[in-house]
Amino acid sequence: MKHGIYYAYWEREWKGDYLRYIRKVADLGFDILEIAAGPLPEYTKEQLAELRACAEAHKIRLTVGYGPAPENNIASADPKVREHALEFYKDLFERMEKIGATLIGGAIYSCWPIDYSKPVDKKGDWERGVEGIAKLGRIGADHGIETIGMEVLNRFENHVLNTAAEGRRFVESVRQSEPRAVNVKVMLDTFHMNIEEQSIGNAIRTAGDLLGHFHTGECNRMVPGQGRTPWREIHDALEDVGYDGAVVMEPFVIPGGTVGQDIRIWRDLVEDTSEEALDQAAGAALRFQRYMLG
Repeated sequence: MKHGIYYAYWEREWKGDYLRYIRKVADLGFDILEIAAGPLPEYTKEQLAELRACAEAHKIRLTVGYGPAPENNIASADPKVREHALEFYKDLFERMEKIGATLIGGAIYSCWPIDYSKPVDKKGDWERGVEGIAKLGRIGADHGIETIGMEVLNRFENHVLNTAAEGRRFVESVRQSEPRAVNVKVMLDTFHMNIEEQSIGNAIRTAGDLLGHFHTGECNRMVPGQGRTPWREIHDALEDVGYDGAVVMEPFVIPGGTVGQDIRIWRDLVEDTSEEALDQAAGAALRFQRYMLG
């Protein structure tokens, strides 16, 4: 089991100096840095090569997270949007291949966050999502993408996949329609499970052998160890299903900027939001997580 953290823990915008964060998380003892997909289309070939070289030099694995913009909604009711999304992901997968990233997770089957001021069509979005993700599974396989994680989100952020059971059914449907899409897997997050699941342990067991990526964080979005999440229950369930993949913490504690707006952080969740204090908390959370889940 390898442990990581999402770069946006330190940021107010969905961009960052990934080279700097590679060095930072390596110094803190992490194995993985998760970066956002959104900025990657802006990178030159030289920047992509530099990113890969830096990660390899510091022995950091890069994984990618994405909350798709509406124009990249692979399940949109608009065929032109679906076509645009397909082209976006083709380009993204090529860029991921260049930086050596083999895992992407998020609401890839939809967009994020959902605009609930407009009506939603769960059945239609599900069916179009299965069709689109089957295509992405096949394309991703051609670029060495080993995991395309269908992140199960809480009801306030998306309406398509809210429980592990739904995540499993969705992934099974994708794989039935496209045999090459074995890289399409379930992605779970302790924050979202805390809201939606009757039992976090049973949710993990429901995902079972289809679990491909795992996010951690407290119920209040703080770093692991600073809330009431049932870590021993999570350990036991992960052990039961034989999960030995990436475990990436995704805490958000700083208000302001696009990140604070999208995550709905309206106050400082911690007393000290200086970079030094955030670094210390991340390091302590890593030690806690290794102990509880190892």
